[in-house]
Amino acid sequence: MLSFFWSRAFLLQPWVLWTLFWVNALGTAYGYEWYRKQLVDTWYTIGEWLVPFVPDSPTASLFFTITLWFLIRDLRHRRAAAPALTTDAPAPISWRGVVEGLAVITQVKYGIWAVAIIFWGASQGNEIEWRQWMLVVSHTCMALEALLYMRFYRFTALSVAVGALWTLLNDTIDYTFGVYPWLPKQLWDDVPQVQTVTVALSALGIVCAYAGVAVARKNRV
Repeated sequence: MLSFFWSRAFLLQPWVLWTLFWVNALGTAYGYEWYRKQLVDTWYTIGEWLVPFVPDSPTASLFFTITLWFLIRDLRHRRAAAPALTTDAPAPISWRGVVEGLAVITQVKYGIWAVAIIFWGASQGNEIEWRQWMLVVSHTCMALEALLYMRFYRFTALSVAVGALWTLLNDTIDYTFGVYPWLPKQLWDDVPQVQTVTVALSALGIVCAYAGVAVARKNRV
């Protein structure tokens, strides 16, 4: 019975897609607001060009929100008796494919990263308040929804490669210029270790995305 809730029949229900779309859209807006102080600080004290590299988690959820719109649009085309967009071979590289690749990589990466940082800080004495618990739940869901929906994507290995390069560039800039997400003060002396974990999670997200390409290809056959 539980398997129904991660089946194609359930996950591609229009009301499920629209619910997730609005939840993620609102979560994205809240995430950018969460980063507002750091965005302003980066703009005025470090460099305006670094601002796009600051809001990591909300940008990840933005990518996923866009992929949900792609899926909703596909359903509309099929209902209008248009050719089934999920059965023909996708282009080797497309904006859609790159966004889908980034959605998997970054949602897996930052979904796990945020939870790890919260409990890492707590292990060194940082108090976990209700906002942190909310982040634990929401970021866990980020990683899970990326894994659940990647089989319906139209990305390719080349699209994932572009997303992987962007993600690794983001890591490099974060820890070269100090624009990584603000950490609990208990972790200020652990930045090198946090960097190592971050890059490792980037690699994990990339592996998941490439696995998703294979699953999605099989799903289209």
